[in-house]
Amino acid sequence: MAATVLAAGAIVSAAALPAAAHDGDHHHQQRPRVEISRVQADSPGRDDRSHRSLNAEWVEIANATRNPVNLRGWTLRDSDGNRYRFDNVRIAGCNTIRTHSGNGRDTRTDLFQDRRAYVWDNRSDTATLRDNRGRTVGTETCGRRR
Repeated sequence: MAATVLAAGAIVSAAALPAAAHDGDHHHQQRPRVEISRVQADSPGRDDRSHRSLNAEWVEIANATRNPVNLRGWTLRDSDGNRYRFDNVRIAGCNTIRTHSGNGRDTRTDLFQDRRAYVWDNRSDTATLRDNRGRTVGTETCGRRR
């Protein structure tokens, strides 16, 4: 009887090993759930700090899954340490949301940092997105590197 139990255990272990290895490989090939998809650091036209100019400076964040993702507690930073913290914001599945530097009314697709100055350096900057545990989810460098 002990030999039967050992043999059954060996068969179960052998069957589980390839499945676990396959899951690990699959995990590394998955696309990120949420990522920075585009950055417009240099708003078109003259930099005059108007609402229009400030809001033409933005970072777009994409949800690459079919399920909504809540960004509560996530942060978006630039190279100088300016930080925007997301409140209870949900990105629908397979959708994007833009965070604008200036003032405005938040919607499901556009958020406003309510700043009176530009955040992103026109020549070179790096946007860093971190989750609610402080882990870097993605970075995007725009312009020439410093």
